Amino acid sequence: MDGLFEVQPPGGDWVPPQENPVAPGGFTDVAADSPLAVRMRPVSLDELVGQQHLLAPGAPLRQLVGGASPMSVILWGPPGSGKTTIAHLVAGATDRRFVALSALSAGVKDVRAVIDTARRERRRGGPPTVLFIDEVHRFSKTQQDSLLAAVEDRTVTLLAATTENPYFSVISPLLSRCVLLTLQPLTDDDVRALLRRAVTDERGLDGAVTLDDDAEAHLVRLARGDVRKALTALEAAAGAAIAQGSPSIDLATAEKAVDVAALRYDRDGDEHYDVVSAFIKSIRGSDVDAALHYLARMITAGEDARFIARRMVISASEDIGMADPTALPIATAAAHAVEYVGLPEVQIVLAQAVIHLALAPKSNAVVAAINAAMADVRAGHGGAVPAHLRDSHYSGASRVGHGKGYRYPHDHPMGVVQQQYAPEGLGDREYYRPTGHGAERAVAERLPKLRRIVRGTVASVEAGDASEPNSTEERRR
Repeated sequence: MDGLFEVQPPGGDWVPPQENPVAPGGFTDVAADSPLAVRMRPVSLDELVGQQHLLAPGAPLRQLVGGASPMSVILWGPPGSGKTTIAHLVAGATDRRFVALSALSAGVKDVRAVIDTARRERRRGGPPTVLFIDEVHRFSKTQQDSLLAAVEDRTVTLLAATTENPYFSVISPLLSRCVLLTLQPLTDDDVRALLRRAVTDERGLDGAVTLDDDAEAHLVRLARGDVRKALTALEAAAGAAIAQGSPSIDLATAEKAVDVAALRYDRDGDEHYDVVSAFIKSIRGSDVDAALHYLARMITAGEDARFIARRMVISASEDIGMADPTALPIATAAAHAVEYVGLPEVQIVLAQAVIHLALAPKSNAVVAAINAAMADVRAGHGGAVPAHLRDSHYSGASRVGHGKGYRYPHDHPMGVVQQQYAPEGLGDREYYRPTGHGAERAVAERLPKLRRIVRGTVASVEAGDASEPNSTEERRR
C-alpha cells in the first residue's frame, strides 16, 4: 500500500515484520532538489514559527512531539499553517513507529492493516505506533468508524490533519477520543520571518539572491498566512532572478513569477461559508464596500452565481423587509438575471443589487414577526377559524353558518371594518412591530390606526361604518 510519504525506519534499530503492508518509520532525508518549502521545514519545535498558543511548556503539542503522552490529536488549520510540519516532528521521535496515510487514497482495508500490525507489535513488546492521516475529513463515516476501537485502547496513537471544521467533518465518537488542536493562519510577521530565513539559510537559497523589501511585501500579501504558498512563490521568483543574472528579487520579478494570487476558497469547505457569511453580514451592516469585496471574491473563486443570488433574496426580506419594499423585487430580478444572462456579465447586475441592499435602510421586523407567529403556533395557540371567515362557496355551507356575518371591507369608505380575523384568544397578538427606518416609518404610523379599527377600539363612524354593508353574496364569499 502506498503511504502519503516515503518513509524509512528511524535510527535503523527496528526492523518491521515482513507482513507489514505499510512502511513504518520517519520521513526520508530531504533531497537537494526538493521544493523550497520542503527543504525549509522545521526540524525541531524551536524552529516552528507561529502557533505560540500551542507551544507553552506542557502543552499538548509539546507532549505530542516529545512523546511524553500517547494522546491522539486532530490538527485543524488552514493550508500552510504547519500541520504536516508537526507530523514530521512527530515522525522524528525514534521511540515510535510512524505510519503515514492519505485519506485521498487509503481505505478501510488499509487502516485495518495498520491497526492489525500495530496490535501485533504491541503484543511483541515493539514500539508504539503513531498513525498520521492527512486530509482526514475526506474519510467516510465507515472509514472513520474503523479507527474507533484502536484509538480507544491506544493500539495506535492517531495524528490526523484537516483543513475542514472537524465538528462537521469528523464523526463525534472519533472527535471525543482525540484532543483537538486548532492551528491559526500565520501572521504576516511570521511569513516574513520565514521568507528571510529561506533566503539566507543553507537549506534554502543560501544567499544566492537577496529579496527587496517591496518584493517581500508582495509575497507576504499573496501568501495570506500560507507559508507554503509564500515559499513556493519565493522559489519561483528566485529562479527568475537567477535566470536573468540579477543578484536580487525585485518587485517586477516577483510579480512576473507569481502572476495571479490563487484565492484560498473551497466551495465545499469552511471558506465557502465564512465568505458568504461575511458577505451577508456586510450587507446587513450597510458596508457597501466590504459587501462588494466579498462578492468579487466569490465570483473570482468560481462560486455559483445562483447561490449568491439566492442569499441576496433572503437578505432582502430578512435584513431589509418593509424598510425598503423595493429590495426584494430588485434581489429577485438579479436572481432571474443570473438565469437569463449568466457570468461574466451578470456580475454587474449582482453588484447593482448588492449596492442597493447594502445602502437600503434595515429592519428585521419581518423576521421577528414570523418567528413570533410560529412560536404561538408551535405552542398550540391556534383556535378554530371564525365561522364568518370560513369558505362559503360549496353547497350547504350556509346551513352550517359558514360565511354568515362576513363584512366586505371594500363596501366601506375607508376600506377597513371592525371584524374578528384572528382565532379565539389571539385577537390581541401583535406579531409585526415595524421600525422607524426608511419606508417602514410610514407603516409604523399607519399600523396602530388599522389595529384600532379592526379590533373595535375606535368609534364605528371613524371606521366609515355608519351603516350595515350592502354587499353581494359573491362579495361575502
